[in-house]
Amino acid sequence: MQAIINGIIVTEEQFLSDHAVLIDGALIAGIVPVKELDLAEVQVIDADGGYVSPGFVDIHSDYIETIISPRPTSIMSLKVGLRESERILMTHGITTIFHSLSFYGDDKYSHKAIREPQNVQRCIDAIHSTHTEQHLIRHRMHARFEIDSIDQIPALEQNILDGKIHLLSFMDHTPGQGQYRNLEIYKETMRGYRSISEPEADVLIKEQIDKTKMTYGEIERLSCLAIERNIAVASHDDDDVAKLQLTQSYGTTISEFPITLDVAKEAKRMGLYTIAGAPNILMGGSHSGNLSASEAIQARVIDIVCSDYYPPAMLQGIFELADKYEEDLHRLFQLVTINPARAVNLDQEIGSIKAGKKADIIIIGKMDDGYPIVTNTMVDGKVIMQTNYR
Repeated sequence: MQAIINGIIVTEEQFLSDHAVLIDGALIAGIVPVKELDLAEVQVIDADGGYVSPGFVDIHSDYIETIISPRPTSIMSLKVGLRESERILMTHGITTIFHSLSFYGDDKYSHKAIREPQNVQRCIDAIHSTHTEQHLIRHRMHARFEIDSIDQIPALEQNILDGKIHLLSFMDHTPGQGQYRNLEIYKETMRGYRSISEPEADVLIKEQIDKTKMTYGEIERLSCLAIERNIAVASHDDDDVAKLQLTQSYGTTISEFPITLDVAKEAKRMGLYTIAGAPNILMGGSHSGNLSASEAIQARVIDIVCSDYYPPAMLQGIFELADKYEEDLHRLFQLVTINPARAVNLDQEIGSIKAGKKADIIIIGKMDDGYPIVTNTMVDGKVIMQTNYR
């Protein structure tokens, strides 16, 4: 039996001091007052005054693309990429990661080799193989399906049937709506990826607008296939109430990155889980000129914060919100722990420190200048990372 003592325990309901988290094997055995504990009977882990938190659950992260493909045309070993990604993620407190990989038919936008269908499938297979190999954290697959990728529908369907998908989102990056309502911002972003002239960008934009999209019936059929297998379904870049209503009609329970505060408010009112990206918090706003995550979190219309593409941002983001805006830190912890676990139907196993759940626990301390750091990461009751600054 292990006991984590001398910390501020982050439970679903409150912060607890003068208590210990008991761990029996891979599971949390309970939380007890330290004075009732015989320290001679347990293996003690000293939190040294830090926060004892559930491990972070990151349900939207395309960081794996950067690790595996550090240059647009370079693809490194997938196995090395996954192993190195988890060594990085665990230092930021992320114990469950949903790798977000995009199903594109023809990615003329970023032209990344990693997004070519055959490479996406190789990544999916590699992620799936982690379940039966030695690994550090929990790897899951978030399929981001672009609705003009008609030729990729059979591949998506087969991966769902094979149990390789754990979260499904439908995306529409057509210029002129959603994330890229502002065509000038879209054009600037596109030209940042590729060395093309403005007339060439205009041609590509027109091609994107004119592409054939999935029908409502096709989206609904795939959503039902996922939901039948307890896979949550998300919409992406919701920009008006009509889109929220449409997506909810085919089973969506998550609204990723609502474009405006009003849309986020409506999504919340409709009972959808709302997601914002943590990099948005650190940068002070969206790189696309859309919703401010900090403003939406303060307005209480965001349920979940994800790393999006920058893993350090989850930990740094919640502490920045607490320090800069005097937001309730306990509520902020829920945005990266129990709320995302609930959204993807994993809250019976992970997401909070409660008897019977997996012992996925992190300890968060602070450096002399107040910078928050993860000093210990534990998954299934095993300490997989410990950091001591000197």
